[in-house]
Amino acid sequence: MLTARAWNLFAVVRLLLCVAACFVCGSLLAAMLHHVALGREEDLRLYRMMKAALGCLAISFLFAYRPWTPDNWIFRLIVSVVLFYAGFAFGVLAQPHSAEALKPSISFMVVAALSLQGATLILIPHFLQEQRLTWHEAFGFRHDRRRAFILGIIVACVFLPIGMGLQWLSAQVMLHLPQLHLQPQEQESVQTLEMAVTWFNRLALGAITVVLAPAAEEMLFRGILYPAIKQAGFPRLACWGTALLFAAVHQNLVTFVPLTVLALALIWLYERTDNLWAPITAHAMFNAMNFVILYSTLGPPTRIK
Repeated sequence: MLTARAWNLFAVVRLLLCVAACFVCGSLLAAMLHHVALGREEDLRLYRMMKAALGCLAISFLFAYRPWTPDNWIFRLIVSVVLFYAGFAFGVLAQPHSAEALKPSISFMVVAALSLQGATLILIPHFLQEQRLTWHEAFGFRHDRRRAFILGIIVACVFLPIGMGLQWLSAQVMLHLPQLHLQPQEQESVQTLEMAVTWFNRLALGAITVVLAPAAEEMLFRGILYPAIKQAGFPRLACWGTALLFAAVHQNLVTFVPLTVLALALIWLYERTDNLWAPITAHAMFNAMNFVILYSTLGPPTRIK
């Protein structure tokens, strides 16, 4: 059974706002890199929109990063949310000019990972420090670590064929129900991985896929969001809500069902072991096995000249 964590709901909301602002900023910067790489002429409107977007997002981040009190939390929440959506809107207006037909790329995936998972790992220590919690108190890292690692590996190995089967089934449903007007597509991250043909690119993407993403996503979804919502008195919403959100952020319909089921399995692991190392291990192993399977079909990388 998972030990109760006394998360401050204000702090959780602030953390989510900060992570969201970082991710949108990263996406805008990636779009700018794409624009520059295409060698397009200078577009003053684009740069003005980007400056406005980044400015709004930066101020939104500052309002969310600083501690809230019972007296100012409503004002700070409103200002932070309004500025976040203003920055998002300016970014959307700039997108057709900056990244028309933006395709997945290795640089985009790296920037996106650093701005989302990387920002999450950077912000969590401050989040814990504010609440005067150690890593063990927050995530149970010392609770029977051997059992946590073993269970994590077992769950990953058992779920791999199940996940592949659910993904295949989802694709078949889309293909055989044309009235849905849905076309199965690979995840952008998978398309990006397929582009990596050198050892350096594959090792960099491997580190993101197997180390960075599992650690950050498990701390955020299973380690913080799930227990926070559960302890607020909504255990079913905590379970299903975080599982569906986890699947949704990967932005792919084919993998939505398998990732939802995976999230439920990871929640079960956390509840069973009371140690976040278990879902982190399972998530990392699952990604690693998919990583190896993908590159075993693509062949060896080329040498860097």
